Amino acid sequence: MAGRPAAGRARARGNIGTLRSGALRVRVYAGVDPVTGKRHDLVAIIPPGPDAKREAKRTLDRFLHEIAEKRNPRTSATVDQLLTRYLDQFDGAPNTLTIYRSYLRNHVSPFIGHVKVGALDAEILDALYAELRRCRLHCNGKRGPQHWSRHEHACDRRCTRPHVCRPLGASVVRHVHFLLSGAFERAVRWRWVGINPVTMASPPPAPRPNPQPPSPREAARIVEESWKDPDWGALVWTAMTTGARRGELCAIRLLSVDLDEGRETLWLRRAIRKEHGVLVEAELKTHQQRRVALDVETAEILREHISRARARAASLGLVLPASAFLFSGSPDSSTFPIPDSVTQRYDRLAVRLDIATTFHRLRHYSATELIAAGVDPRTVAGRLGHGGGGTTTLKTYSAWVSEADQRAAERLSARMPRRPPPQLS
Repeated sequence: MAGRPAAGRARARGNIGTLRSGALRVRVYAGVDPVTGKRHDLVAIIPPGPDAKREAKRTLDRFLHEIAEKRNPRTSATVDQLLTRYLDQFDGAPNTLTIYRSYLRNHVSPFIGHVKVGALDAEILDALYAELRRCRLHCNGKRGPQHWSRHEHACDRRCTRPHVCRPLGASVVRHVHFLLSGAFERAVRWRWVGINPVTMASPPPAPRPNPQPPSPREAARIVEESWKDPDWGALVWTAMTTGARRGELCAIRLLSVDLDEGRETLWLRRAIRKEHGVLVEAELKTHQQRRVALDVETAEILREHISRARARAASLGLVLPASAFLFSGSPDSSTFPIPDSVTQRYDRLAVRLDIATTFHRLRHYSATELIAAGVDPRTVAGRLGHGGGGTTTLKTYSAWVSEADQRAAERLSARMPRRPPPQLS
């Protein structure tokens, strides 16, 4: 038959040999390893037994079919080698790259770094995720005292505390999953492997969003306390009314503020963030600049804030350029506020007021108040800089959207004509 010779030629690519232990070794030539440049074989060891020959033949046939269908791993590279090359070519944000390298170093390499990319499967990945959810320090159950610092220090009573296992958060485990998935997608394109095994694994579900904005009463107390320093109060007020991220607020320059009557707007163009340990002006999180309209009160607050900054500069014989930072603490407004310092100052304010809140929750306050006022979620998403046409906003603030929808239904009911009386039969 026409198919016999072809099958014979294909089978000649592999062989079944017997080891000294009596086990059978199946070896099939699979081309040249693109990583090492050396011969690459698919190899399997079949334990001795009555069905060993039959199992070896099945394994040989499976290897040959995988090669014929180009589903076989083309390299003996390990997960460590794949991730190292993937991160060397990573084109995301530098801070994301730093985080991914720490995930590789602390959570991936110790467990599956040695595994060949062609051998990784859903079972191995699910076991990894289970370990990450068991203990973030990956203890062996016999860990000694927990030191309060990783650096050299003099031990005190804080170092006598027994170790208590704390799992990695579900969001961190999911980020590890995303890292592996991205690397193996690249491996498929490089033809290192035939399929992406990460798609078959089961990471923990995404945590349900739980925004906790300050209540209107708490917001009023926060504003009143912050206004003891008008410049600080202006920053807190702007965060509340615009919903801008901390780094975005720190990066606003005067040239991005339009306070002409009837056109009061704020252009969010850049953000302050840390890259390679250094604070820099960088692109926005979503890589899209956005325009945020200002209400009359916020516009007036910013006019007064800018006037104070110009007066301080003039008293020193300086003139503020258009490139000056809006919320700078320097006399000439040439330096941006440090985001962590903003957070720390706000935290101290919250402690004084005995309010359990964070600076980021001012963003939640802005979003929830807008939704409660009946503003369309897409408009809210645009102000917050959410992607997905409002999908993220709906997921995060679903409870407030439901409340707004209920109020809308009640308002519509109040405006409906009177229902006709029932007809008597």
